[in-house]
Amino acid sequence: MLRASHPPDTAEPAPPSALYLTEVFSEINRGAGFLDRLTLDDIQAVRRQAKPVSLGSGEAVFLQGDPHRGIYLIEKGRVRTYYASPSGKEMTLAYWTPGHFVGGPEVFGGGVHMWSAMAVEPARLSFLSGAAILHMVQTIPSFAVCMIEALAAKGKCYSALVQMLGTRSVVERIAQLLLILAELHGKRDGGNLIIEREITHEQIANIVGSTRQWVTSAFQRFEKQGLLSLKRNTVVIHRLDELSLCAVGGQ
Repeated sequence: MLRASHPPDTAEPAPPSALYLTEVFSEINRGAGFLDRLTLDDIQAVRRQAKPVSLGSGEAVFLQGDPHRGIYLIEKGRVRTYYASPSGKEMTLAYWTPGHFVGGPEVFGGGVHMWSAMAVEPARLSFLSGAAILHMVQTIPSFAVCMIEALAAKGKCYSALVQMLGTRSVVERIAQLLLILAELHGKRDGGNLIIEREITHEQIANIVGSTRQWVTSAFQRFEKQGLLSLKRNTVVIHRLDELSLCAVGGQ
């Protein structure tokens, strides 16, 4: 986000975490606040180059095939990045939250976007053109370091997704996503863990690269085994250790 670092006693509450399929929970929000290392003067320089963009829920940030023109820093709201196949099937790459950016990897502009980005709720973004980014990389060394670190985080995100898709079954990926949601949004209630985030079977299917029917079937299997139960718009995990085994093919 476009703000200078705050001392610990005045730090703002941490924004919600990004969400994508990965094996390493500790890495999932790496790259958030990637500009936080900048000084106030550097932040002001970035602000002078940034153009504010406001989007409503469901509005596109950019579309697959659009020319790369720069990046969008997320100030408020969540942005979903996704790939659409020629048949129209969508694969969710990630949900990005404040502090992250979308629009890479061609941060200097050029080429076309390989995937799309859409606001999933009202969002406020800051657009930095490729020319502006190139100028700041050449004139503000700390900004250049920030961009390198942010691109490294993006690369690890998409590498993690490819590894999961290539090495785990659909059921294992669904179990892994439930573990991620439990880590990010879980709340203890006695011996249970309640996932306090509404997410549909269709959204889960798009994240794990499957169909809604497969997700429904997997949930029925987990319920039958007593691993979890569905209550209204929440998932209650009863046996976290056994669900963890399912995520690595242990059941």
